Amino acid sequence: MSQHSNLRGCLWMVIGGLLFVAVTVLVRLLGSDMPAVQAAFIRYLVGVILLLPILWRMRGRGFGLSSGSLGIYALRGLVHGVAVMLWFFAMARIPLSEVTAIGFSTPVFTALGAILIFREQVRARRIMAIAAGFIGTLIILRPGFTSIEAGSLAQLIAAFFFAGSFLLTKRMTQSESSEDILVMLSIFCTLALLPGALYFWREPTWLEIAWLALVALFATAGHYAITRAIAAAPLTVTQPLSFMQLIWAIGIGYWVFDEVPDNWVIIGASIIVGAVSYLTHREAQAARRSKLLAATPPVSPG
Repeated sequence: MSQHSNLRGCLWMVIGGLLFVAVTVLVRLLGSDMPAVQAAFIRYLVGVILLLPILWRMRGRGFGLSSGSLGIYALRGLVHGVAVMLWFFAMARIPLSEVTAIGFSTPVFTALGAILIFREQVRARRIMAIAAGFIGTLIILRPGFTSIEAGSLAQLIAAFFFAGSFLLTKRMTQSESSEDILVMLSIFCTLALLPGALYFWREPTWLEIAWLALVALFATAGHYAITRAIAAAPLTVTQPLSFMQLIWAIGIGYWVFDEVPDNWVIIGASIIVGAVSYLTHREAQAARRSKLLAATPPVSPG
């Protein structure tokens, strides 16, 4: 895979990260009165409605389904649905910075899975970025190691399931289009969350539906961006960029929710920013070298 594809994947990952930070803020503003599984279900149901024009175009080719793809679409919907439900639960119970920080175990799980399952080539700079991001996250989570709350545990389990969803997405990008993957995720997540939502159902207010509609809009766009990133570049390249979400979460938590990060959060975040900046700089250098080599005509012998 070319360095230009790597840079394109990095750009899509940054865009997706910004969109998911917006989702996090909206879920925090929504509050904790609605059951997590119901909130997740409504979010994905609205997402399906938003994707109806695309779904209508897909009808002519069997809605993008085949005997080989149906099973993996269903599995990813179940895995991702569980992760989202746990994430909604955590968001209502622990600070924004802690949710984001614990969520950074997802890139670690994903990158390791990519190495073990897909046998992706791992260069030294990528290993350094992943390791530094992991160390920075551990520094931020230091207070959580002494007492793990229900919200923290839910977010940690969600991170593991999100990693599984990323790995399944990477496999699907080899044969399925980004559009099909996005639409089928919304459909199968909705189906996976339906039984729990019906069991815990309570009448939502119009304001809650409006908030969840915005969540669906930003999250659907975010999933599209992440899927494009995964298709364009190896997971070991794109996943370290997910750590940038922590910086945005710290700023939003401070300005919107009056959450003041302690010194350990600042130190850990600084390490993460340094790692991501280094990785991006090196990938850009490699892309420039590749472009120069491609533009230089070969020297004829004699």
